[in-house]
Amino acid sequence: MEEIQIVYLLKCNDYTTYTGCTSNLEQRLEAHRSGRVGYTKTRLPVTLVTYIAFTDKTKAFQFEKYLKSGSGKAFTNKRFL
Repeated sequence: MEEIQIVYLLKCNDYTTYTGCTSNLEQRLEAHRSGRVGYTKTRLPVTLVTYIAFTDKTKAFQFEKYLKSGSGKAFTNKRFL
């Protein structure tokens, strides 16, 4: 059985968003909140907005890449924020 991949969206203190992908959401959130992630360490605190679990690693990475694109950012703003 393949490991679950989670695409997640964080809202930062400066109102920017961070999109990432991980197999361990709790551990990754702790890394963000403790300042161990470059982008978010100067934008604390961060809030988890949503997450989507995938059984297919490739599809998870494709969805993360989409959310980081222009149309994906528009989708994020309309549907999640």
